[in-house]
Amino acid sequence: MNNLLSVLLLASVQTFAQAPDTTKVPFSGMDMTWQNGNDRRDQPNLQSKYVTGIVMLDVNYTHSFNNPNDNTVVGSTALARNNEVQVSSAALGGEFNYNGARGRIITQFGTRSIVVPRNDYSVYRGQYQLSNAYRYISEAYAGYHFNKWYGINVDAGMFMSYIGLNSYYQVENWEYQASFTSDNTPWFFNGVRVQIFPSKHLKIEPWLINGWQSYGKFNAMPGVGFNITYAPHDNLKLITNNYYGADAAMIPDRKRFHSDNSVLYRYYNKPNSNGITKMAFSLTGDVGFEKGGGVNGFSNGDSTKGPAQYFLSAMFYNRTWFAHDHFAWTIGGGVMKNPGRYLVLYPTGQASPLPNPADPTKTEGAYPFSANPGDQFAAWDCSTNLDWMPNQNLTFRIEYVHRHANVPYFAGKGGVTSPTGYTTTPLPADWRPDLVKSEDRIICAILFRL
Repeated sequence: MNNLLSVLLLASVQTFAQAPDTTKVPFSGMDMTWQNGNDRRDQPNLQSKYVTGIVMLDVNYTHSFNNPNDNTVVGSTALARNNEVQVSSAALGGEFNYNGARGRIITQFGTRSIVVPRNDYSVYRGQYQLSNAYRYISEAYAGYHFNKWYGINVDAGMFMSYIGLNSYYQVENWEYQASFTSDNTPWFFNGVRVQIFPSKHLKIEPWLINGWQSYGKFNAMPGVGFNITYAPHDNLKLITNNYYGADAAMIPDRKRFHSDNSVLYRYYNKPNSNGITKMAFSLTGDVGFEKGGGVNGFSNGDSTKGPAQYFLSAMFYNRTWFAHDHFAWTIGGGVMKNPGRYLVLYPTGQASPLPNPADPTKTEGAYPFSANPGDQFAAWDCSTNLDWMPNQNLTFRIEYVHRHANVPYFAGKGGVTSPTGYTTTPLPADWRPDLVKSEDRIICAILFRL
């Protein structure tokens, strides 16, 4: 780690490379700083000829009005603990390039290095504790850049998925607590991708990956998919992500399909205004299903093939910038329906249905949340926030979130750990995790990027 930091600091004080020829750089000259899930800086800060350094910090404080006694947040990959100041993510890394060779590595420390890997069942297949081996890496890939059209990149390793529109890094997102569409779809892939830029405004990116946000493979086949991103001008961006794989552990006949589609549109742009400077919205819709191995996609008609098991979701956000882009207000929300609960973020503690690391034949929780074929799950959320951005590197955010589910799911006053909230307290025979159908919370966050 010390060596990596030394390299980045050295790179930041080296003589800056001359401005690149943008005639063959995809999306060059376009203003993409307003887009949800995108870097809002107009240029990197730590940039040299061969290295671009990356430093990101994400610190949050959240209060749930349910006030669970164990301070545990249920159903979120952004948050982990209530009523405590938490370092959600401390990321350090860089992008490296030399004569076509390219690489990117970003480390991750903080609560997200536990919250996200815990949802990967593939690590229970075989040996070597993959969840620990990869836990402190958010991105790590190497590849080669070919000077064809507007560029072709071939990369292998771990890279971001961007299914669900939002970025894994909160400093790039309009909202802090992502809607169900983003929070219940994958944040990363482990495998090979090819980025093809046939024109300045178009990217085509096929994937060959281990599986759906999995460090390893669940079954014999790898997952396959692709992304298409089209930005005809500064004010519009269209994205589609599509995936097919077998991601049910020990059920190779069950196949999963997922399609994720987004439109981002900036409908007002007056950067020199003393009042409102920009207004934009993002709209995302997802549809997917699992079929085979005892479940039957969208159909409930044939009992011999099992119940329906599918995913439908959508989310919409609108953002308004003002005071010379130093402030922004976002409002939005979304809905999700997921019979079979195969993409639901499972509750933690004694309500967790995940395998116990000490004994994978048993669940972590004594009273696990069920995720059987036919189990219903429908939810909706709404949120609003205010950002103060004194410069392009720092954001102060305060956000209010309401979430509701059709079944008890969120942590209630009794928490999900024990009667006292401590793991050291024995569980009485009549105690159960306190799950409730809704929650309201306030989030305060400081987001830094250099």
